[in-house]
Amino acid sequence: MRKNDPISHVMAKNLVTLDVHEPVSRARQLFDGSSIHHLPVVQGGDLVGILSWSDFLRISFGEFGNQDGRGLDALLDHTYKLADVMQSNPITMSSGGTVRDAAQILSSNGFHSLPVVDGKKLVGLVTSTDLIRYLVDQY
Repeated sequence: MRKNDPISHVMAKNLVTLDVHEPVSRARQLFDGSSIHHLPVVQGGDLVGILSWSDFLRISFGEFGNQDGRGLDALLDHTYKLADVMQSNPITMSSGGTVRDAAQILSSNGFHSLPVVDGKKLVGLVTSTDLIRYLVDQY
């Protein structure tokens, strides 16, 4: 395994993101019916948070589980702001980091996505699935 490969070899670069001022319903719409499980939240291109599918499930089904999509969107937007439900100031890694760095961060912290930044600017996202695929390709 090439543990010192740059993270740019495995990270996703064409990301779906949310602006911090978008309604929470936009997150539901992006999660619904897609393979997206992590949504970086940005403000002017700078990373300010991240919202995972698990974070979203905690708020959307506990109180509002029996609503249709439009009803759920209205309730979510009336009740929450994105800043209320996202993980603010998430742990990140530098774009100059390695695959090994990403694996150590993810395995030590118990989450499954890691934003990659240049300063505060979001440039990519690496997930535990990306790292597993990378490992499989090595053998």
